[in-house]
Amino acid sequence: MSSLEEALLQKPPPSVVVCHHEAAACHHEGCPGCAMDRRKESLRGRIPYKELFFVAATTLAGSLPITCLFPFMYFMVRDFNIAKREEDIGSYAGFLAASYMIGRAITSIFWGIAADRLGRKPVIAFSMLSVVILQIFFGLSTKYWMAIAARLLLGSLNGLLGPIKAYAIEVCQTEHQALGISVVNTVWGLGVVIGPGLGGYLAQPAEKYPQTFSKESVFGRFPYLLPCLVVSIFAAIVLISCIWLPETIHKHKITEKDIRIVKALPSQQAHWDMPRKKSLLQNWPWMSTMLSYCLFGLHETAYSEILSIWAVSDSKYGGLSFSSGDIGQVLSVSGASLLVYQLIIYHWVNKFLGPLNSSRIASSLSILVLATFPFMTYLSGTKLSFAIYAAAMTKSVLGITISCGMCLLQNNAVRQDQRGTANGIATTGMSFFKAVAPVGAGILFSWAQKRHDATFFPGDQVVFLMLILVQLCGLISTFEPFLVLPPVEECR
Repeated sequence: MSSLEEALLQKPPPSVVVCHHEAAACHHEGCPGCAMDRRKESLRGRIPYKELFFVAATTLAGSLPITCLFPFMYFMVRDFNIAKREEDIGSYAGFLAASYMIGRAITSIFWGIAADRLGRKPVIAFSMLSVVILQIFFGLSTKYWMAIAARLLLGSLNGLLGPIKAYAIEVCQTEHQALGISVVNTVWGLGVVIGPGLGGYLAQPAEKYPQTFSKESVFGRFPYLLPCLVVSIFAAIVLISCIWLPETIHKHKITEKDIRIVKALPSQQAHWDMPRKKSLLQNWPWMSTMLSYCLFGLHETAYSEILSIWAVSDSKYGGLSFSSGDIGQVLSVSGASLLVYQLIIYHWVNKFLGPLNSSRIASSLSILVLATFPFMTYLSGTKLSFAIYAAAMTKSVLGITISCGMCLLQNNAVRQDQRGTANGIATTGMSFFKAVAPVGAGILFSWAQKRHDATFFPGDQVVFLMLILVQLCGLISTFEPFLVLPPVEECR
């Protein structure tokens, strides 16, 4: 691959002025996709703040249920009295966390196809409805099987991730597509850390806030209902706002004239906007990018779970003996750092490095950050607080850099009418890896706690060593021959 081809892929193309008279001829009356195209043209290069705000709110509502249980998952499994020994709680917690991803892996392709055929709006609205209902059901669970069933159904019926990524691309002009994807990934990452904050502060309210919540109240009898209820209420607000959500999918066939207009653009723009292969399975650049996407998703999920249960586990097993509120606060602060990073720094990172190089550098730095966690057990007080806050914030920033880069590469490797399906397939693959991650992480963590006194790589060290190895595999997958960049085709 030439350096020119790689440079064109890594950096977004400059905006191109197309004849409005010729472009207007491609618009069809009554087509929501064409209406959205006219809306983008009327913005004249301005950022679509209204649409991106809705994308942010919807993404946040869809991401909160995934990790809001992490701070109290250990205590919830303990209260189910299903684990015979304390060391076995991690294994059961891993299966509970994995059930959501298993459900999502089963149905994501279906939701992607539905989003391409029915539209983005109905799939997004139904996903919000599933969060409203099933999140409350999970909070009311009194048995382990009830909690597993609620999470499995929620993962199956919440088909949001693929369609919302396609939607974020489609409401933006080419020069703002990176911003659209970064909004999804930033808010998703923010939700992944705000969720544990809600779970950490609001779980077991009768014990934490006895002046406000009595043990005889509904929140005393169901100690994990309150954080789930807050998530459901927010999802209900987003569901209502879907009434005003504009559709972006085209309801007509793409004509040859449309295709010729795209092919007539300058070579850099043609590389990004040209019609892709009809079969996604023949689109090797897209498929190879999925490999990296799945590996990094596996790592991030395993890291999130291990950090939570490692921090709250007893110091005699190599943990930090944090409370659920302590780790919730750490994750919330690291989420706040994402906002600062995205608003001030990420734009320049993407501009100068591009999505591919920024992902590689962030992956390399993540390995160094992960290596510091096992040594925090030797710290205490202010030193421990500073170390874990700094490491968690840095790791979150690096993770969102990788995620944004991979999503940009994926969505620009497929056609618009395939984007929902492509994101659905990618979500299925990523969900499978993310389903394996909590199970593997839980089993690994339980095994590691039993060998805390080992001379060679004791428990806490071997856990983070495995995380480093997974991150290293993800980094390797961003280079040839694993990652195949699409060729730059000259216009004919």
